Amino acid sequence: MSTSDSSDARPSNSLKVSRSRALMLGLFAWVVGVPVAHGVVPWAVSLLTRRCGWTDGVPGTWNLLGLIPIVAASAGLIWIMLTGFAHAGEMPEKVELNWDPKVLLVGGPYAFSRNPMYVAELVLWLGWTLFYGSLAVLAGLLALGAGIAFLVPREEGALEARFGETYRRYKAIVPRWLVLPQRRSDGA
Repeated sequence: MSTSDSSDARPSNSLKVSRSRALMLGLFAWVVGVPVAHGVVPWAVSLLTRRCGWTDGVPGTWNLLGLIPIVAASAGLIWIMLTGFAHAGEMPEKVELNWDPKVLLVGGPYAFSRNPMYVAELVLWLGWTLFYGSLAVLAGLLALGAGIAFLVPREEGALEARFGETYRRYKAIVPRWLVLPQRRSDGA
């Protein structure tokens, strides 16, 4: 489920493209940008410091545990991408190329977190940190976390400004990061 709002009260100087062109740009970002930013960059950063647990260029058994969060986060990112593209028809025919939200996604992974992409990215970098056993990748993870902590309140403000009460209701139900298992008080 999602909600869109095609009305925009403020004039904009940003470039407008067709929905199909915006989808092609989005697909490029997902197929090229995300793997480079969250796959190639951690690998390159890992070369800056010693890889703990590696012997003769091969990860140790404990390093291989990092593959668990890598696979889980990759699956999460694919789910997020598919959810976004499934709601592409709700975007206006002409889309402004800016960071303003076009559609409010509230289903799929967005039912468990208001920021599932950020959660998946952090889990992915955690996996790379474990896999490479690299302090440099850990520093990258911490920097990414700090950047996300800075961005999220601003993004939430933009979503609230754009979608109003609909976003406030969503925000009241779904946590910023993850739904945690609830303790049952009925003794079960």
